[in-house]
Amino acid sequence: MTTPRPEYPRPQFVREQWYNLNGEWDFQLDPSNTGLDQKWFASPVFTDKIVVPYAYLAPLSKVKDKTPSDWCWYSRKFVVPDAMCGKQIILHFGAVDYECQVYLNGKMVGTHEGGHTPFAFNITPYLGDREQTLTLRVYDPLYSESIPRGKQNWIGQSNSIWYTTTTGIWQTVWLEAVEKTYIKNVRFTPDVDNGNVAIEATIGGDYKVAVLDIDISFKGEQIVQSQITTTDDTIRTTLSLYSGKVFNGVFHHIGMAWSPENPQLFDVTFKLNTDDKTVDEVSSYFGLRKIHTENGKILLNNRPYYQKLVLDQGYWPEGLLTAPTDEDYIKDIKLTKEMGFNGARKHQKVEDPRFLYWADKLGFLVWGECGAVPSFNQDGVARLTREWLEIVDRDYNHPCIVTWVPFNESWGVTEIARDKQQQAHTLALYYMIKSLDTTRLCISNDGWEMTKTDICAFHTYGHGSADNVGAQKHYQETLRSFEFLQKNSVHRKLYAEGFAHEGEPVMLTEFGGIAYKVDDTSGWGYTTVKSAEELLADYARIIDAIRGSEYLHGFCYTQITDVEQEVNGLLTYDRQPKCDLARIRELNGLVWG
Repeated sequence: MTTPRPEYPRPQFVREQWYNLNGEWDFQLDPSNTGLDQKWFASPVFTDKIVVPYAYLAPLSKVKDKTPSDWCWYSRKFVVPDAMCGKQIILHFGAVDYECQVYLNGKMVGTHEGGHTPFAFNITPYLGDREQTLTLRVYDPLYSESIPRGKQNWIGQSNSIWYTTTTGIWQTVWLEAVEKTYIKNVRFTPDVDNGNVAIEATIGGDYKVAVLDIDISFKGEQIVQSQITTTDDTIRTTLSLYSGKVFNGVFHHIGMAWSPENPQLFDVTFKLNTDDKTVDEVSSYFGLRKIHTENGKILLNNRPYYQKLVLDQGYWPEGLLTAPTDEDYIKDIKLTKEMGFNGARKHQKVEDPRFLYWADKLGFLVWGECGAVPSFNQDGVARLTREWLEIVDRDYNHPCIVTWVPFNESWGVTEIARDKQQQAHTLALYYMIKSLDTTRLCISNDGWEMTKTDICAFHTYGHGSADNVGAQKHYQETLRSFEFLQKNSVHRKLYAEGFAHEGEPVMLTEFGGIAYKVDDTSGWGYTTVKSAEELLADYARIIDAIRGSEYLHGFCYTQITDVEQEVNGLLTYDRQPKCDLARIRELNGLVWG
């Protein structure tokens, strides 16, 4: 059996007792959708094998049959570890694309819809005496234009900017043991201005009185201890982090704020007690970080901060949306920072929490997105809204995430320029996200035809090739003058009808896309060069125009790696540099806000 990935799948909410269900499962495609009628969930006998958590079209899945299918089935047997027996057993799924029905020992445990976010079931009532049989039925409509699918194609093959589909389990499956009374979740809201953190903890179970002990440490030294007694299921408290303490001769609030240059984190331990007994213990962390806009600039921890981002699709050649190991996340972040970037726009993907954990630890800004729905319709509106509710809930505590991007280039709202209903959809999501999360910025429609937005985020690939003088002049004038940009947008108008710029900071959030093929594979980009030297020269040319812009407050270069037929990365698909990365860093270092 293939060894499962060892990493704890939920690094911001860690318990000691857990059991990884990744590895080899039985697998069966069901293209005719006969499995349910034939009750495969009752006695699954499948002919193929799959390595979870890789989608079946990914090479690392080891699935032999790659036939396109809207339906597929998974099954595996397991035994609950002895140390977990006698407690409630929670079954967790990191992400399953798109809908699934979960059965244990032939009985339905629950269902979930949505391909990007986690879900869990208490399977204790369904457990048998010893060996358990877990079965999943997955439905992923490959050609549907009413589900959030992002960069996954919906025509049956990878083409243009659309990639191989991800069907089924693509993040870790695992078990967790908890007592009948336990901590369900915690939420941290840092306050840089006052040196506080607001903590909200939800408790599950049946109890009369519960006591929650909170222990906060910084750089290994305990700085806060608090004990709260409650009879409610929700505890809210605000704790001071400064407290007049001194570290290394200076007041400890200096250097405690999180940033890419100083990714300091506070470690937190929660202990829940009932009847003078500890019933649950959870480890977590948070960062003291503030992001806001003021006078047309973006401020990080109350100081103007120029964002230098890369577009990152989050694909790997062997795993597709699933990184083979944690080392792959670390490598991507370190290579990106090595080139002088300070973050990434995770494009049309809700990234695995393990990536966000390393972004928190290593100091890396992240813009969070969700896969777009290709067409505007009632089902798509409901589905995208539900996904965003779960996205914000899952990722609220990560300091690395500084911006939410619910829409990109009018995908799924193609008539937004004048259609009031589609405008209302973007406004509804913008305000819903802001109602759930006041600690981050939100962009209504990244690229063009924006409605209400915290950043004016525009795209242009109109910088032209090295010999296209006309395109070069237009690109330079666009970045020199915001008024010129507003009148001469390359693709569509910056704002939808009835909306206009209200002084929000301006960023160039897609540009570049210079194609350089380092081997004989076919592929494309927005412009083409034939050598590493030409790539660096073209990069220098388009960055120089950004350097001369007085109104830009950040940029996002397309893109960090090649992906399938796109060969416009600074790195190849397998993360090999295409040019001298030190020179990219030097050029990026010339740009200041």
